Amino acid sequence: MAHGRRIELGPRSVLMGILNVTPDSFSDGGLYRGDVTQAVEAGLRLVEEGAEIIDIGGESTRPGAVPVTQEEERARVLPVIEALAKRSDCLISIDTYRSTTARAAVERGAHIVNDVWGAQRDPAIAGVAAETGAGLCLMHTGRERERLPDVIADQVQFLATSLAIASEAGVAPSQIVLDPGFGFAKDGSENLELMMRLEQLRRLGHPLMVGTSRKRFVKGTLVHEAGDADVATAATSVLLRERGAAIFRVHKIGPTRDALALTDAALATVLGAQS
Repeated sequence: MAHGRRIELGPRSVLMGILNVTPDSFSDGGLYRGDVTQAVEAGLRLVEEGAEIIDIGGESTRPGAVPVTQEEERARVLPVIEALAKRSDCLISIDTYRSTTARAAVERGAHIVNDVWGAQRDPAIAGVAAETGAGLCLMHTGRERERLPDVIADQVQFLATSLAIASEAGVAPSQIVLDPGFGFAKDGSENLELMMRLEQLRRLGHPLMVGTSRKRFVKGTLVHEAGDADVATAATSVLLRERGAAIFRVHKIGPTRDALALTDAALATVLGAQS
């Protein structure tokens, strides 16, 4: 990763805390908009609770969100990244599809570039990762294109294109993480099927990051109006960990942290017995 940092993925679950500095994100929009101090304090709390990576985004990716200019995006995220880098040694991820924002973010202390368009909207973002050594998360999306009927076949087709872009730019395979993009132009049944078949994506040869936190399909499974979407998110994380996920992008750390600690212990016991 950028700035000489690295993280081992696989033997244990890694938590990525979500820090949105937007007015309109579906779950926490507006909480820290324009207030760098509050945003940094929120990021530090996520680290204290167990997040090893903080993912900072300045443009909502929810359906129907109003796009922002690159100038506005950078004005939102760069001061937070710079301040957080001075206060913590956590890994910092920039949630952007713009190469200009990604480059500026890495210059100010970010270690990872997290692109929800899989380097297919702005392919130059792969060049940023290649030149800086930043980790590169390539996410699958079904937006603005025709999809194959089989959820895994569509994942493989889309992500193969993303991987080709990264390879051509010179990104090392060890820098790349793949994200199946839960909720991005996928209905409830597709998300559930993808969750149960996630292990099939391991054949692509890269660690997997997943983000089910507070997604509509998760909330839709709650059987009571007072149900806790963060607990339901933890349940999806357990299933996904069993199927090979390595990084878990969540809003609330505690429930998923504890659920994954138990899952990791159980998996380690099984692997130990088989060795």
